[in-house]
Amino acid sequence: MRRLKQLVAALALLALPLTPTASASPSPDWIGSWAVAVTPPGTSGLSATGVTDTTLRQVAHLSAGGSELRLRLSNVYGRSPLVVGKVTLTPRGDDLAGTPTVEPSKLVPVLFGGRPSVTIPVGTEWVSDPVRLAVPDDTDLVISTYFPGPTGPLTQHPAGYATSFLATGDQTGGDGSQYQAISGMARYIIEGVDVRSRVRGSVVLFGDSITDGVVSPIDQNLRYPDQLADRLLAGPAHRELGVLNAGISGNRLLNNAGTAGDSALARFDRDVLGQAGVQTVVLLEGINDIGGSRGAVEPAALIAVHRQFIERAHQAGLKVIGATLTPYEGAGYYTPEGEADRQALNHWIRTSGEYDAVVDFDKAVRDPAAPSKMLPAYDVGDHLHPNAEGFKAMAQAFELKEL
Repeated sequence: MRRLKQLVAALALLALPLTPTASASPSPDWIGSWAVAVTPPGTSGLSATGVTDTTLRQVAHLSAGGSELRLRLSNVYGRSPLVVGKVTLTPRGDDLAGTPTVEPSKLVPVLFGGRPSVTIPVGTEWVSDPVRLAVPDDTDLVISTYFPGPTGPLTQHPAGYATSFLATGDQTGGDGSQYQAISGMARYIIEGVDVRSRVRGSVVLFGDSITDGVVSPIDQNLRYPDQLADRLLAGPAHRELGVLNAGISGNRLLNNAGTAGDSALARFDRDVLGQAGVQTVVLLEGINDIGGSRGAVEPAALIAVHRQFIERAHQAGLKVIGATLTPYEGAGYYTPEGEADRQALNHWIRTSGEYDAVVDFDKAVRDPAAPSKMLPAYDVGDHLHPNAEGFKAMAQAFELKEL
């Protein structure tokens, strides 16, 4: 009987909930720290021709840091299997921004299933093995990728607003002197960097050229997602998040647009739901549908797509934040009819209660004396896209607790 009582007592102890000690902390998990939304190749340039026996050196500006990282590569729009011969990476010092220069001894190899090379099938993405490399917050990560080739046309992101470089042969271990700058601002194949981090998750900023950062200063990371990431990292630790930019210049809600990307509805699963550790998505889309149609798109059609986003996000357990469309009077495709549609969509975003929260970008950047126009101090000059100060105002418009 005594032994039976001891056994019952032991089983009772095992049934008790485990309470962590004060020194316990959650294990790091994978979150997205940097991303771009990919598009089909262009009709000219490097994405159209592809490369042979060439190394591309590109830079990803990470938001949250971590103890390990992994790369996401894309051959979604390739026309043949893509052979990646070798990849290395290393953090870069701030004083080297805009250059291909690295310290060769600090280059770390990236493996795929334990091997340095991988072949990515047409229409697919590939995630590397974890790389044991601690990276701090707000870091430039230099990624060098060798392609034996010929690759055929390359999946790209057309407007990276960061300088990329190429060199002949396998220069993944080079110091940078072998490289030359690539004309244009596209990014190739690299679509994301995840980090293993105690940061609680990531937020995806989903949109068009305003999110993408059109006319943003090159290599300075002043797009509104970059400046929002800086705000989050400067705040309390419990508010830190990885910040992922899923903007594509020219993107639309309703229609595919070639190098301006698949429609927002078509790419939502890949660019939002497919991200690591995503908790929240912010949607800023619709101005290209309104402007491109010269005001012929009915607001009800745009609202229907927004409702689809909300439903999909909620089904995946994500919080979804609606962003009002910014002013565009004076832009090349402005019409009074389009302005009426913008106001109607913004009114619904603000008042419907269907979003979990709203960020009012319209209010943040409009001219109080002429609300259908952007404040001149925030206007890059085309009356559609904000400058760096305008992007700052957008980043400041967020209530961080809502994220």
